[in-house]
Amino acid sequence: MTILVTGGAGYIGTHTAVQLLEAGYDIVVIDNFHNSHIEAIERVKRITGKEFPLIKADINDQSALEAIFQQHKIKAVIHFAGLKAVGESNQIPLAYYRTNVAGTVGLCEVMERHNCNTLVFSSSATVYGNPEQVPIPESSKTSATNPYGRSKLMVEEILADTQRSRPDFWNITLLRYFNPIGAHPSGQIGEDPNDIPNNLLPYVAQVATGKLRQVNVFGNDYNTPDGTGVRDYIHVMDLSAGHLKALEHLQNTGSGFHIFNLGTGRGVSVLEIIEKFREISGQPIPYKIAPRRPGDVATCYADPTKAQKVLGWNTQYGLEDMIKHTWNWQKQNPNGYRS
Repeated sequence: MTILVTGGAGYIGTHTAVQLLEAGYDIVVIDNFHNSHIEAIERVKRITGKEFPLIKADINDQSALEAIFQQHKIKAVIHFAGLKAVGESNQIPLAYYRTNVAGTVGLCEVMERHNCNTLVFSSSATVYGNPEQVPIPESSKTSATNPYGRSKLMVEEILADTQRSRPDFWNITLLRYFNPIGAHPSGQIGEDPNDIPNNLLPYVAQVATGKLRQVNVFGNDYNTPDGTGVRDYIHVMDLSAGHLKALEHLQNTGSGFHIFNLGTGRGVSVLEIIEKFREISGQPIPYKIAPRRPGDVATCYADPTKAQKVLGWNTQYGLEDMIKHTWNWQKQNPNGYRS
């Protein structure tokens, strides 16, 4: 069975590609390398000992998508391709809507033309906006506090409408991620953002190596135990395993529309992360309190019960593993894939 992995050279895409290949699937990867590196694909091949096609193209390139479906017997798509920085989305919202929304619409049109009905979509906990309750179940009201979250919510609604339009054809699962961190236990693949990291863990790791001077902690006056934002951090390997479980579930159901949270169900504050990283790495991690960022919420963590019961998915890694694997990746690759 051949799976198209869009954005497959990215952080979550590479880890999922490894698990797909190790589970016996064939894959085709498409990526424009806007925020990823071809070396990551080479390392996926080395980890798994398997070859697979890589197409360098943008998700909005309809001709490239058509060629992939004509040349390969694609049976399902795992769709990661998109822009994903909350802060950046406030600055360039049109780019986020073009890539995340229009790109997904175009992908679904090509899938439909080629009779490919199975899609696992990379959504986000940002669709819950400022959550009404924590832990957050899938039934919670959705909203968005920034263009990134709004683009994900728009796509969710588009995919729901698409599945309702042909309920006996479309087979779609939305996976609402919380905060992926960590790296492959080998240290060969991990999170390697271009320029200054947008996410907390790669930023902390680069401060620990001395590449960056200090961590900016955005707000210490939230209604949380230590005043800093609380998030649900999930190991990228657990997150990737959730995609395989979702794919297996879709294969067993035939058609339908499903939504699952992928998180640990435990909230951890920014200062807790910094302290745990300092403890594990043995390195000083200076930080500075900065103003809150627009669109950030105080507390956000998952109720993962539905994924546990329906998919049979459970997390295998704790916070210490997440930070150890991040530090292992950073030490081995101080300049990321450019090392």
